Amino acid sequence: MMMNPRSSKDDGEFSGQVGHRLYLGMDFGTSGARFALIDKQGTIQAQGKQEYPLLYMAIKNEETMDWVSSWKMTLFSLLEDVPVSLRPLIASISLDGTSATTIIVDSTTGEPLWRPFLYNESCPDALPLVKSIAPANHTVCTGSSTLCKLVSWWNSDDSNKEQALLLHQADWLLWLLHGKLGISDYNNALKVGYDPELDSYPSWLLSQPYSRVLPSVKAPGASIGYLKEDIRSQFGFPKDCVVCTGTTDSIAAFLAAGATQPGKAVTSLGSTLAIKLLSTSRIEDARFGVYSHRLDDKWLVGGASNTGGAVLRQIFTDEQLDGLSEQINPMEVSPLDYYPLLAVGERFPVADPKMVPRLQPRPESNAEYLHGILESIARIEAKGYSLLKEMGATQADEVFTAGGGAKNDTWTKIRERVLGLPVRRAVQTEAAYGAAFLALKGAAL
Repeated sequence: MMMNPRSSKDDGEFSGQVGHRLYLGMDFGTSGARFALIDKQGTIQAQGKQEYPLLYMAIKNEETMDWVSSWKMTLFSLLEDVPVSLRPLIASISLDGTSATTIIVDSTTGEPLWRPFLYNESCPDALPLVKSIAPANHTVCTGSSTLCKLVSWWNSDDSNKEQALLLHQADWLLWLLHGKLGISDYNNALKVGYDPELDSYPSWLLSQPYSRVLPSVKAPGASIGYLKEDIRSQFGFPKDCVVCTGTTDSIAAFLAAGATQPGKAVTSLGSTLAIKLLSTSRIEDARFGVYSHRLDDKWLVGGASNTGGAVLRQIFTDEQLDGLSEQINPMEVSPLDYYPLLAVGERFPVADPKMVPRLQPRPESNAEYLHGILESIARIEAKGYSLLKEMGATQADEVFTAGGGAKNDTWTKIRERVLGLPVRRAVQTEAAYGAAFLALKGAAL
């Protein structure tokens, strides 16, 4: 299914011309959530955002964050923020959550049995056990994988496990809307060991005692069922509004960029540098943190470097970045050879936990220094795409850019020269837009 991202209306603005069905997507990120409401052509009809209500208070008072309650409150706040006049037009809903954010719940009530494991939380205690059962260099063979979190919980909690069920953040939030416990999607389930190529859990996982807590898996954007009656009547959604399976936040952001053909890629230039490439072949290598998500009959191959905007922010202010960038000729090759990192260690495109940041020698000119850093990050990006090709992925032929770095035109021109590819800014970069696209896909099935 193809859809071209369109520009949006201002927040909350609504054209009285809309008489067609609309599709609601929500994105649950690390510090807050957003919604996007689109029509069949991909034009945003309304959008909004909410910070997690308990996060600020928890930080201020140095308390443990009640993530589950905060996510639930935010979900219903977003539904409340959808313009009342548009709610009767909504045909379907989907949402994304942070990858590998894991909740163990009661399989009857849906209530959490344990605090959630967050996306970036590592469980090194479980890693030797996981490595002993999984194939070498499998995606689950990292301490932050969902499977490591499950094994860690299984081995540390003495409570009755008969009623336990594993859900991902997106699964649990969608359950609040459709009421059918135990359903996930193959993007979220990848890091618990689900094989999207076989479309099943592998035998090495099913033979483990904790496999009974695993959810059933559908394709992202698959219709699960109608919106629960109490929510439908409370908010004024139509009787035929369906809830669809979700995805992860990074995949939703990729979908938002509109990269729909093999060879199309998205580089996210945020605090770190992440690349994703649509490929006809699947590649996996845990050494480099490279893994493939299934997207219908294609594969979304990705890797993430520790270089990126956080290094720039440590050296320059936003005003300096803007001013100095204007002094750089992007067609000139910088002779400076850096490896900009905030701390020791790199994973992709070089797997070296002992790699030391290299930001010397520093020239007298700040513009020359910035030029060298921007070009060095572009070389790392190019090396990343080259590595994916060497591993067997489709050759990249066009790169869309998301994240704060997409706004720097000088950097874009440097990257075009270094990559030898057309580079352009993605029209839409919000993951909520990608989730709305999944809702549209689900309604069409």
